[in-house]
Amino acid sequence: MSLDLAKIRADFPGLAAKDGQIWHYLDSGATAQKPQAVIDATVNAMGRDYATVHRGVYARSANMTLAYEAARRTVAGFIGGQEGEIVFTRGATEAINLVAQSWGGAHLKAGDRILISTLEHHSNIVPWQMLRERTGVEIDVCPLTADGQIDLDAAEQILTPAHKLVALAHVSNVLGSVLDVPRAVALAHGVGAKILVDGCQAVPRLAVDVAALGVDFYAFSAHKLYGPTGIGALWAKAEILDAMAPWQGGGSMIDRVTFERTTWAPAPTRFEAGTPAIVEAIGFAAAVNYVQSIGLSAIHAHEAGLVKTLRGALQAMNDVRLFGPEDSAGIVSFALEGVHPHDLGTILDEAGVAIRAGHHCAQPLMDHLGVPATARASFGLYSDESDIAALIAGIERTKRIFG
Repeated sequence: MSLDLAKIRADFPGLAAKDGQIWHYLDSGATAQKPQAVIDATVNAMGRDYATVHRGVYARSANMTLAYEAARRTVAGFIGGQEGEIVFTRGATEAINLVAQSWGGAHLKAGDRILISTLEHHSNIVPWQMLRERTGVEIDVCPLTADGQIDLDAAEQILTPAHKLVALAHVSNVLGSVLDVPRAVALAHGVGAKILVDGCQAVPRLAVDVAALGVDFYAFSAHKLYGPTGIGALWAKAEILDAMAPWQGGGSMIDRVTFERTTWAPAPTRFEAGTPAIVEAIGFAAAVNYVQSIGLSAIHAHEAGLVKTLRGALQAMNDVRLFGPEDSAGIVSFALEGVHPHDLGTILDEAGVAIRAGHHCAQPLMDHLGVPATARASFGLYSDESDIAALIAGIERTKRIFG
């Protein structure tokens, strides 16, 4: 099934430049543009429909509470979960920190080990290092294959019963490599470890069913899924959430408060202290509905075709180094010989082409690749061949400028 790109692109007002020209946006891996349906949902939630949730006895508050909890059901269903298994967070970063602070603080101790990989985003490295400082837990790093996949054969050799947690990216934000999640789950569970998967780059383009995958924790953000910033989700198995203590205290997350003691609300409410991101949750659900109306299989097939085209064009240039596997998911990282990615990004911007240039919050991976930074083109469901043509033309112009 091919996408109706003219119709889809018309849904995204952010793709138009200020002068009315087409903006070639190739930075969806950092944050995706928002369709009008999401914009309208958030505007209505902030204006016409706005009220607080959970405590109001008046009609609009009750209606907003229903809409907020319906958003939780929508987001849970999107990844094959149940509404009681979804905690709304400020994003995937906070979701991972929640697991580290609450579950990790209670279950990990000196002598225990965590396995991550070379390609992880800082958000799936730093929280575990902070936990290491507090508890003495050790961190092991799984290497990569030659084409940039997490080497699960190596992971199998590394893992021992001392490992209590495996934390890996579903899709690399730099290389676009896709984790074999079922095998990773089997390896983790085989030594008695829990497994957390960072799904930020996966959920916009791959169908995810957490129950079928068998993961214990799954973290993702709304803004990479064409939704608003400031909200994401942690999915966890109900029995794990029920056994976890809250990590922040305040309103909403309580059952009963006295000056002597406090008792907690059931999960997931106990992890959502304070007034929640009401408007953002409504927008999150609208983004899910939008993506589902198009179909993840069609989105993935579309992006795979663009990746193949772009990689082929870049491979034809003898002064470009490509990173990651041939079948990377929606992301192509590269380096142009003699040109810093920041310079390339600046020159491309002059031609209306937006890419990402830098370490992409993956400095250990940059060290592994032997480069200070890469240029990264990342696709969205609205991307098309004209974006690739503009990028290639911009690279050729850059080469002429640099001689």
